[in-house]
Amino acid sequence: MASCSGHCGGCSGCARELTLSEGEIIFLRRLGEVAFLPVARQLGDLTPIFPETDGVENMSLILQVLEKKGLISLDYDKPLSGYAGYGDYPIQGSMALTQRGQQVLELMEYQGVH
Repeated sequence: MASCSGHCGGCSGCARELTLSEGEIIFLRRLGEVAFLPVARQLGDLTPIFPETDGVENMSLILQVLEKKGLISLDYDKPLSGYAGYGDYPIQGSMALTQRGQQVLELMEYQGVH
């Protein structure tokens, strides 16, 4: 894991205490159940889209925050093969938990950290 100065603008991702919203926790748990989930973008737009959700705006924010906290990685060079749900999104990729995300999920699930 890379070291962090702790002066990154308050993302809560590098300090000893990590604050997660209910939506972030739910999504981390979902991503912990599978190895990869799809992510997409529109041309000229850096906003990540999770093609399996109705609340695209809220989910996009959750993805951005989880990525900034270092808990998930979004990789637009590795689309999920055979996934038909990308629809008309020209930029297709996948997302996964990072090592830190796996550690946080483990702490929440197995050690009762809240």
